[in-house]
Amino acid sequence: MNLAMRDKAVNWHPYTQMKTAEDVIPIVKGKGAYLFDEDGKKYIDAVSSWWVTLHGHSNPYIAQKVFDQLNILEQVIFAGFTHEPAIKLSENLLRLLPKNQEKVFYSDNGSTAVEVALKMCIQYAYNQGKEKTKILAFKNAYHGDTFGAMSVSGRSVWTKPFGEMLFEVVFIDTPNAENIERLKNEIKSCKDEIACFIYEPLVQGAAGMLMHQPEHLSELMKFCKMQNILLVQDEVFTGFGRTGNLFAADYLLEKPDIMCFSKGLTGGTMPMGITTCSQDIFNAFLSEDQYKTLFHGHSFTANPLACTAALASMELLLKEETLENINLISNKHLKFSKILQQHPKVENVRHIGTILAWDYKTGEGTSYFNDIRKKLYQEFLSRGILIRPLGNVMYLVPPYCITSQELDFIYRNILSVMDQLKA
Repeated sequence: MNLAMRDKAVNWHPYTQMKTAEDVIPIVKGKGAYLFDEDGKKYIDAVSSWWVTLHGHSNPYIAQKVFDQLNILEQVIFAGFTHEPAIKLSENLLRLLPKNQEKVFYSDNGSTAVEVALKMCIQYAYNQGKEKTKILAFKNAYHGDTFGAMSVSGRSVWTKPFGEMLFEVVFIDTPNAENIERLKNEIKSCKDEIACFIYEPLVQGAAGMLMHQPEHLSELMKFCKMQNILLVQDEVFTGFGRTGNLFAADYLLEKPDIMCFSKGLTGGTMPMGITTCSQDIFNAFLSEDQYKTLFHGHSFTANPLACTAALASMELLLKEETLENINLISNKHLKFSKILQQHPKVENVRHIGTILAWDYKTGEGTSYFNDIRKKLYQEFLSRGILIRPLGNVMYLVPPYCITSQELDFIYRNILSVMDQLKA
């Protein structure tokens, strides 16, 4: 029995209708920008395996660092204990973030990093004798799949079965020059009830790589601060170089109170989530009253192996050659975006940093459940390229180790596929 058959007998895959799903592709090896299946076929991973694999697969530097740590300390409870990898990672990360970020709270993925942030904000008010339980968020947002993270994500077919169980959220449009004053008025009308504003800065990834401008987001952030609304910046996707800068925060004029990280944090090596916050947030939990404690934790909080992987990934990220390659990817995406704009089956091309997205024109708008997704996905796999469209929204989020030649190969095949499906 091959791996695909064995998998089908026991596994349930994410975001997959198992009744109608194609057979999975068993991957036996990864190296650099490539994945290799059990038959020896290789695929360029043009989406960094769900946007996490910053430096390519099986990166030898990260692997060696994790191996060395595995022989020293693999795990220790983080309540009442600490270890150098966690301390060093916190120190190194905080140096790169806005100056007001001063404390680090560890969890295990992006959803829980968001959950921690939401609990911090609501309890921040509670600890001061205030009741502020509403959350402000963008329409079409995606912040994760746990209940709190679903609540602050846009209502959709994904969340419909749980609709009555999700807490109340005030949803607003992403800001632009035309709607910014209206958004301010909407916020002002309920400001006293709002604990925080959570947002994906510049790019709403799962919504279809929807993009908004930093100057408008900065203005909205400033207004929220004037209304004493805490700012939670979800950089789970945009962090660690994806937007061309190290963080989306580097484009913004205002500083968030809380930030969330995961995905590229460990270079795709293993799960980890981080929530950072200002000293002011932290101080609201300092008390002789034990009930003002932040009661949150995970068995693997600040796991030494994950911290070590994150440290190694950050070292690689800050190398001159990595920053140069991020710039190369961005510049090549920009040039290719201009070619895509001329294609008759393409609309709404958008680009920032290493992220390039466009809509395959179907005449039906954009939809995650558009049938064209399956055709595009399978066609690119047949050509040795992993591109996972969001319905008829296509995008590239390659690992930073990808070469100019590999990008050109992807671009050529994109144009070929678009031409082939033109009719």
